[in-house]
Amino acid sequence: TGLMTFECSGNLLRITLSAEYFEDKYLSLFVIDQSGTAWELDEAMAAQCGYTVTYNTWRSIEFRASALSCHSHLEEDVFTVTIQIKASHTPDMSNATTHLKSASCHYGPWSPRELICESNYMEVSVRREVPQTIKDFIEDEPEDWSLVFPEAKAEEASIWQIVFHQPEEKRALLVSNAWGAGYGLNTTDSRVLLRVPYTAAQVQLIEDQGITFSVLRLSTLYKYQRVILMLDTAVACPVDGVDYTNKTITWTIPKYTPPLSAGVTTSKDVLVEAGVDLHKLSAKEMASRKYVLLNELKAITMKIPIGAKGGYYKTSVSNGQLGVKYAINLFVEHQWEDNKWRLTKHTIIKEIETPFEQADVVITSNLNLSMRLMNVTVGTFLPDVELVSLTIEGVAVAVPEAVQHGYLIHRTRYANGSKAYIIEVLLDAPSVKKEYMREDMRACTLNVTLTFITYPSRETFVIPVIVLSVVKDAVLPSAREFCDERNLHLLITHGNVDQNWLPFISDWHLTQEAAQKYNYILRDNGTHLVISVPFLSPHVSYEGFHTSAIKASFYLTLKDGITLAQRRDFSVSCIFSPSELIQCLPNGTVIITAIKLVGGEDLDTALLVLRDRQCKPSLVTEKTATFKFNVNTCGTSRKFNSTTVTYENEVLYFRPGNDTPIYQLKFLCSYAVKQTADVQYESKKSPPPSVKPGFGCLALSLKLFKEKSYSEPYQESEYPVIKYLREALYFEVELLQPKDARLDLNLDDCWATNSQSQDSFPQWHILVHGCENDRDSYRTVFHKVNYSLRVKFPQHLKRFEVRMFSFVQDTSLLQE
Repeated sequence: TGLMTFECSGNLLRITLSAEYFEDKYLSLFVIDQSGTAWELDEAMAAQCGYTVTYNTWRSIEFRASALSCHSHLEEDVFTVTIQIKASHTPDMSNATTHLKSASCHYGPWSPRELICESNYMEVSVRREVPQTIKDFIEDEPEDWSLVFPEAKAEEASIWQIVFHQPEEKRALLVSNAWGAGYGLNTTDSRVLLRVPYTAAQVQLIEDQGITFSVLRLSTLYKYQRVILMLDTAVACPVDGVDYTNKTITWTIPKYTPPLSAGVTTSKDVLVEAGVDLHKLSAKEMASRKYVLLNELKAITMKIPIGAKGGYYKTSVSNGQLGVKYAINLFVEHQWEDNKWRLTKHTIIKEIETPFEQADVVITSNLNLSMRLMNVTVGTFLPDVELVSLTIEGVAVAVPEAVQHGYLIHRTRYANGSKAYIIEVLLDAPSVKKEYMREDMRACTLNVTLTFITYPSRETFVIPVIVLSVVKDAVLPSAREFCDERNLHLLITHGNVDQNWLPFISDWHLTQEAAQKYNYILRDNGTHLVISVPFLSPHVSYEGFHTSAIKASFYLTLKDGITLAQRRDFSVSCIFSPSELIQCLPNGTVIITAIKLVGGEDLDTALLVLRDRQCKPSLVTEKTATFKFNVNTCGTSRKFNSTTVTYENEVLYFRPGNDTPIYQLKFLCSYAVKQTADVQYESKKSPPPSVKPGFGCLALSLKLFKEKSYSEPYQESEYPVIKYLREALYFEVELLQPKDARLDLNLDDCWATNSQSQDSFPQWHILVHGCENDRDSYRTVFHKVNYSLRVKFPQHLKRFEVRMFSFVQDTSLLQE
């Protein structure tokens, strides 16, 4: 099928699994024997039975089998291998799909000795020949070997035991014990096979020409009828010999290594070929790839430029750092003749990886202002990398769930197989931090950590992504300043940069508790901040004192709540009458408040006095001193004319040791000498009844009606109601409980705001003390309420009509 393809390469079969189909699946591999039994493949069995499983170029899977593998079916010059693959999306292999693949390869003729150096095992097979003299010697009647040697098999020809030739001793091992130790042994009609894992205990490491070999020196004893024959089944495979210099891989293989040349006196090369992934390459193909193959007197050398065709780059992780390695699967086939074996074929497969080389990840970003999107591209990556999660504000989020946090993730693939990840996130997403910079500029910062995994090694690494974009969308808070008779007000409209800005008066943080301490008003409904301070307050500055006016100013600063950096200054200044500072009571008592002016910061208000310096203030603050005295005391002078008597005094400040005042505030009170009051008096026998305040629970309703007839109110499902400027709104207020005919409903105040909070600013009064607002361009119209089936007590209802309007500041429309 298209899911698996196979190739034959000499005495090896190669089956490649489709990377596209088996990607992201969990696999189990089985080998099917001739009886149809499935044997699950693991590392130990693969090395013992002649199988190799590798993850090749970018997650494709390769299965290789020796022609003499445990479960292959040999018939003449054809060997057949059948594998079964189970694939599932879950580790427990539930709901797995099963795929079967059977492949046959022709191989022949066999050389007298053939050796394979695979990545996980060493294999040697030798031709099993019985000398003619021995054949002639054997009698016609075979003897029952099982009686003499119970450990020997009863077959006509089989391996009996193997003997290890080690420097310190020779050691024999029976076949059953050899299998238990991980060795693979087999015989065919013409050959004896031995397979050794590199991890076997009897394997030795020796050096030849500076190259390390894994070597096993042993003889295999097998019986032929009543004769024991011994074969040299030594095997040797190079385990290193790879060098990396000047961006080139150099692989050196010594020839005629001593363990394979015991008893040999003469030898000569027959053939040296090489290739990639078991594909033999011609000299022309090698030259096109800039490969070099040298067959020298004592060694074979192969040189491959790092990055050349035939290999591939794979992702690697070292100490959490991302890097790459160049990998290539080379093989060399060396055939030679000698006086002992006649012809030997030695196939060496070498999976080579270059050392770790750190790789930099490129992060680029751009801003889509029209859609208010940040686009971040991370990559490129090799195909063996997958993005698995994002850490957003300390919380790990799987890629499929990222959209719930405002993140869209796309994967883009390039023609060379590499890929990159594109992350789109809204500027207004909560995880994008905004910080005011200057003027209309805001800094939008995306700080997210990406977690990746590599296949098939399943190594993980993280890449922090910190992207800063400067956006011209800052809306600064603005203020409207106004005053009434006794207070200064600041109405601050929030922008989009002051969410964590705090109000300060100089270096003093104006909290709700602090405002209450000084009888200030501080309210914030989320859209507006209202601050009201009395004229006589510790934080009000006074300047420009004249007989007819005093200029009072209040200054407020908004500071960054984290850095306390000064962000925005506001102030309100108004002119107040000096009469606010003095009270002339009818009983002759005078209350005067002296104020410290701007520029007189060193003046101590506690040391202020009147003309009689024994008269000191009764109440002192940092900026004010209040005196309370009678007009006949404290050095007060008086003047008379025909209608009034005027009392005059001064508030003075003297520096110690100096009789000349540096502060002088004159004030006077005038009283009428003669005053006539007209009092109207009328006697009535029966005084009208009086109304006394009472307490109780009232249930009221306020409804908006569709027409002047007041027949159909708007229902809850119809809100919000859309009306246009100057269009009529019909309101009805009804006393629902108690149902007492003696009660009469009267409306005192009615006002409108541009938010759902009744205390928010700005406000506009529709009714003032039960009457129309005379400042309104379109006066409120009252409608008479008559008795009807719905209205039992007309005195319990009030109906009025208001024209639709909007709040404006200067020429701008104020919105919620």
